[in-house]
Amino acid sequence: MTTEAVSRPQTAARPDPSGSSPRSGQPLRVALLGCGTVGSEVARLLIDSSADLQARIGRPLELVGIAVRRLNRPRAGLDPELFTTDAEALVGRDDVDLVVEVIGGIEPARTLILSALRHGASVVTANKALLAEDGATLFTAAEDAGVDLYFEAAVAGAIPIVRPLRESLVGDEITSVIGIVNGTTNFILDKMDGEGAGFAETLSDAQALGYAEADPTADVEGFDAAAKAAILASLAFHTRVTAADVYREGITDVTTSDIASARAIGFVVKLLAICELADPDADGQRSVSVRVHPAMIPRSHPLASVGGAYNAVFVESRSAGRLMFYGPGAGGSPTASAVLGDLVTVARNRVRGAAGPGESSYAARPVSPIDDVVTRYHISLEVADVTGVLASIATCFAEHGVSIQTVRQAGRGSDAQLVIVTHRARDAALSATVRALRTLPAVREVASVMRVEGDV
Repeated sequence: MTTEAVSRPQTAARPDPSGSSPRSGQPLRVALLGCGTVGSEVARLLIDSSADLQARIGRPLELVGIAVRRLNRPRAGLDPELFTTDAEALVGRDDVDLVVEVIGGIEPARTLILSALRHGASVVTANKALLAEDGATLFTAAEDAGVDLYFEAAVAGAIPIVRPLRESLVGDEITSVIGIVNGTTNFILDKMDGEGAGFAETLSDAQALGYAEADPTADVEGFDAAAKAAILASLAFHTRVTAADVYREGITDVTTSDIASARAIGFVVKLLAICELADPDADGQRSVSVRVHPAMIPRSHPLASVGGAYNAVFVESRSAGRLMFYGPGAGGSPTASAVLGDLVTVARNRVRGAAGPGESSYAARPVSPIDDVVTRYHISLEVADVTGVLASIATCFAEHGVSIQTVRQAGRGSDAQLVIVTHRARDAALSATVRALRTLPAVREVASVMRVEGDV
C-alpha cells in the first residue's frame, strides 16, 4: 500500500473557466458518459428538473453531449443529436464545465476522467471500482487542475455516507465504519434467514427479480463490497486504502445450517464491510483493518434489521458517537439522486470559483493483515460421541491461546454436533485452532466456520 501522505485545503480558489461572472446567467455545460440505467435517469432529471436545478445553483445546467457505445439504441425523451460514440472528444471540449461518469469499470473510465480533469472540468463519478483501485491518481489530477472530484454515488446508492465522512465528521475521529453495502447479498441472506431457502435457490430468485446480475460474481464473492469498503476506510481514516488491501470472503459457502445456527443464538448472518481503527501500539502507531466477509451479528444490532436489497452503514466516532445511515443502495433512481446531489454541489463550487474537499490521506496509517484482526469464531463440528472428546477439543483451543465462550452439543447416534463460540482473539490464532481441530481423531468434520461480530 502507498503510504505517501497527500492532502489539500478544503477550498481552493479557481477562476470560472467559462469566462463569465457568476451573475451572467450563462449555462454550465454538462457532458454525460454512459446512458444505461443510471445515466438515462441522470439525463432525464437534468432535463425535467432544469428550472429547480437552476434555482439551486444560480446558473442553468445544459446537457451538451452523451457518450455511448452504440448510437442505434432507442432512448426515449432524449435528443438524438446529443449522442456520440467519441467520448474522448466530448470530455476534451473546451466548453464543457462538468463531466458525469457512469459507465463503470477501470478503462476507458480512468482515461476519460483524467482527460476531463486536465481539460479543467469538474467530475462526478459513481465508479467504485476505479476509485478503489486508483483513486489517488484521480485525486492528484483534480488537485493539479483545481477542480472537483465527487463520488457520493459510488457507495450505497442514494444513502448520503460519503459526504458525512468527507465533510460533516471531518473534525471528529472515526473509530469504525461497519456496513451492509451490497443489496444483492443482503437480499439473498435475508431471504435465506426468513424462508429457510438455500443459497443457490435464493440466488436464482434474486436474478429473476433483477436484484442479481446474470453473472453475480462481483456481488456474491464480495468484490463489490470490498471496493466500497476501501473507499469508506480511506475517507474515515485519512489513509489510502485500495481494494487490494481489503480482506474479502463472499457468501457462496453460507449454508442453511449456518443460518439456523445463527438463529439459535439470537444472531443473523450478514455480509459486512468492516473498517476499524486499532488502538495505539507500543510505539503509539495506529493501524487500520478493512475486511469484507459474512458474519453473525446479534439481532439487537441496528444492522440486523436491514432487510431485502437495502443498505446501511453504521459509524462510530469519538465525539458524535454512533450514527446510522440507511436506504436503497442501488437502482437507477436512487443512484441518479446521489449523482445529481454531487452535480449541484460541484456546479455551485464552479459558480463561486472554488473547489470542495480533495483527498485527505495525511494519516497514512498501515493496513493490518487479517491475521492481526481481533474477532470471534462460531465453529460447528461433527465429532465422535465418545468419552474425552470435549477435553481434547478444549485442549486444542487452549494450546492456541483461544478461550471458549459457549458450547452447545446435540447427539446424533454415535456422533454428536458441537457448536462453539469463542472469546475474542487474533484471527491468526483462531484459524490455527480450526486447522488443528481438523487433525483430531475424534473430529469427523469441521462443518462450518464463521466470524462473530457483536456480543452474544
